[in-house]
Amino acid sequence: MATGTHAMTGKRTADAAPLDYVVASVACGVTAAMAFLLSQYFDPANIVMLFLLAVVLVGVRLGRGPAVLAAFLSVALFDFFVVPPRFSFAVSDSQYLLTFGVMLTVALIIGQLTASLKGQAELAATKERRTRALYEMARELAGALTIAQVTAILRRFLHDAANMDAALLLPDVQGELAVAADGGGDTPHWSEPRMARIAFRSSTGSTDLDAPRPVGYFPLHAPTRVRGVLAVVGVDAGASLLYEHHDLLETVASLVAIAVERLHYVEVANGAELQMVSERLRSSILSAVSHDLRTPLTALVGLADTLAVGRPPLPAQQRETAEAVRDSAIRLSRMVGNLLEMARLSAGEVRLRREWQPLEEVIGSSIKLLDSALAGHAVKVDLAANVPLLEFDAVLIERVFCNLLENAAKFSPPRSPIAISARCRENLVEISICDQGPGIPTGRAQDIFGMFVRVDRESAAPGVGLGLAICRAIVEAHGGTIAAHHRPQGGACFTFTLPAGIPPQIEAEEVAAGCPHE
Repeated sequence: MATGTHAMTGKRTADAAPLDYVVASVACGVTAAMAFLLSQYFDPANIVMLFLLAVVLVGVRLGRGPAVLAAFLSVALFDFFVVPPRFSFAVSDSQYLLTFGVMLTVALIIGQLTASLKGQAELAATKERRTRALYEMARELAGALTIAQVTAILRRFLHDAANMDAALLLPDVQGELAVAADGGGDTPHWSEPRMARIAFRSSTGSTDLDAPRPVGYFPLHAPTRVRGVLAVVGVDAGASLLYEHHDLLETVASLVAIAVERLHYVEVANGAELQMVSERLRSSILSAVSHDLRTPLTALVGLADTLAVGRPPLPAQQRETAEAVRDSAIRLSRMVGNLLEMARLSAGEVRLRREWQPLEEVIGSSIKLLDSALAGHAVKVDLAANVPLLEFDAVLIERVFCNLLENAAKFSPPRSPIAISARCRENLVEISICDQGPGIPTGRAQDIFGMFVRVDRESAAPGVGLGLAICRAIVEAHGGTIAAHHRPQGGACFTFTLPAGIPPQIEAEEVAAGCPHE
């Protein structure tokens, strides 16, 4: 910033207006008139001080060029009006030549020093104004709430401080730069997209000198990454303003980059907060609806059982209707149970009741619970001999097996096998449930674990898309992971892991102490 300001001040001091030289000449003339009147009362050595004072005043008020002119005029006028013979440039005494030389030298030195002090004073004042303006701009940017406000503050500052216009180019969702709209609605269109992209991707500034008015492009270097490009153009044609204010523009670009990044993270934080509130509201609704539906569903299942086994027996057609009502009520009760379980897991209200127990027991109980759903499917269980006791909540892990087995049976062809396997992988036990169904669509291996997401949205199979979300929540609560992948030979495999840990020592029988390192 100091370099650009110094260049601008130096240029204004050196390029004095013609009127300044006229004023300097008039000042020397007035001094000469005063010297002529006082020459009969004072010695010429004292009158020289008047001319030196005139040079000082001209240097202070008008600058270096007029001060040099005043120095030469002062010597000439002193010789013409004061040194005898008067009204002539002839010198009667050669000692006056030394006086003229010393007077000219002193006048030139005083004029130069005075002009330099004036320039430094102007430079200091300009720096102070510029610093104050930058501080005010930084304070306004800190309070900006939108990109439009940032753009308006930026353009107003550059117009007032450097007589320049500006445009803020920010990347959109696709990463393409676009001009950010000004809060006042006046959006400039003089920037060149190609040059802006070069500055953005290379992270270095550039200047387009081929434009009708040269345009400078400054990357917005934020603490994390480049946030966009600042394009600036002088209101008057010519590239001099860009060079004179280069440091100022880089400083402005840094301030704007910090403001843009701050607004970005504010937007991210607001989005995360909104998502959290939405999830909390959805969990509350799920919990309320589930509780309200569970009681009438339980009554409906009981009434259907009573009709099916009542005396005297119902006719065959009515008994089939009662059983269909019972099966539908049970299926709906399971869905409601999933809703309630998901609401509890999302709210963090589930406390794990971990116990050390063998994995095969929970697998066996899950298969028994799904006896009707797995009818027609051969379930093959293959557990490695070195699978140790695991510490988990049996009820929740049983829910994981039930959901995965029910999905496998639901989407597999009739009489197709379902395989359950478990292997040790370093300090984890890896459990897989594989089927021979349609498999996982490409690119959806992660999406299917979301709430209310189904593998096939058009499938006629019942369900609301909560089973896999519940599985993920339970497995992650145990410190494991779950994933799905498509089998090369067809079908899908769901694999989840549980920490092996160090089971307690059992004296009565030998039990593996943990997964051996492979």
